[in-house]
Amino acid sequence: MKRVLMTATVPSMIGQFNMDNIKLLQELGYTVDVACNFDDYSVWNRERIKKFESELKELKIKKINISFSRSPKNIKNIINSYKQIKQLLNDKNYSLVHTHTPISSFITRLAYKKSNIYGTCKMIYTAHGFHFFKGNASVKNFIFRNIEKIGAKYTNVLITINKEDYIAAKKFKLKKSGTVEYVPGVGIDIDKINLIKENKIQLCEELNIPKDAILILSVGELNANKNHKIVIEILPELPNNVHYLMCGDGQLKEQHERLAKKLHVSDRLHFLGYRKDVIKIMKSCDIFVFPSKREGLSVALMEAMACGCKVVCSQIPGMEEWLDEHVPGQQVEFVPLPEMTRVDEPKEEKLPEFEKKLAEAIEKKLEQQQEECPDLNGVSWEGISRTVLEMIT
Repeated sequence: MKRVLMTATVPSMIGQFNMDNIKLLQELGYTVDVACNFDDYSVWNRERIKKFESELKELKIKKINISFSRSPKNIKNIINSYKQIKQLLNDKNYSLVHTHTPISSFITRLAYKKSNIYGTCKMIYTAHGFHFFKGNASVKNFIFRNIEKIGAKYTNVLITINKEDYIAAKKFKLKKSGTVEYVPGVGIDIDKINLIKENKIQLCEELNIPKDAILILSVGELNANKNHKIVIEILPELPNNVHYLMCGDGQLKEQHERLAKKLHVSDRLHFLGYRKDVIKIMKSCDIFVFPSKREGLSVALMEAMACGCKVVCSQIPGMEEWLDEHVPGQQVEFVPLPEMTRVDEPKEEKLPEFEKKLAEAIEKKLEQQQEECPDLNGVSWEGISRTVLEMIT
């Protein structure tokens, strides 16, 4: 029996980005196990994780709880998760391990090196955006560059999803005969998106707002890096009929609520939480705002373009170049990020200029007519998934 292990720090990485890949592996005759920290509620809440566990059970996918931590400072969890994953690798005769997210992937590969299956099992690592890059804090760059450098030594195939990471990864020494590969993101299901219809009136009724309101949307975990705060801060500068919707859960929800109250825009800020109808919501909104400070390649951003949203995006390193190469006709309005003191901390004196430019970009999109959907065939899920499967199997 061919058995695959897929690991990530938290369940959302598997649930949001890898379920289609898992189903393809099952079609090829693989039995799939999933290992991550099912007790980490920083991205998905307890209810959502329980639902995901039921989905895995229905698909006959075994879930294994490993105490991975998202922080490299949590030494106790790192040691415990190393022991747990090593035991798992020794107990199961995996022919393939596919790992995601930096810390859990590092731990998984260290355990793999010391396991009984090191010589017979293929190790695949997909980097969804290296955590070292120009403009980041030097200490963080040092830590994460060395984490990736060490982990690469025990990797058969290292898959990157942007050219900047591909160039960086090519400098690493991999396992004997190992390769660094590049694919343009994780892909989107264009056919599925095209089947879903918008219903702005229904969405406005759900939110109890006027049917002619202008809807701005962001999708993602409510954390500092996603930078939703900056959009809330410019809401008072935008027309009163502009409402800001956020799909996603996270630890900053209460902080965002307090900020909106302070700025007297609570009635124009709407937390939708985790939604399974994100595509329908996107098709019902006018503008998609992606203000992240750092990112790999955003599936949500590509889905928003496929849904016909006008897009405003922070000028994340490599993003504009990637879109120009892979999405002909894209009309994203890019806003240069302010200078950072650390990865999640822009210089205070630079923020007003960033806020001004973001507001101007949104107002510019408000004035534009509806844009034609760009050519997204180069980032379709089916083509990318088949390419990845050829790399790893």
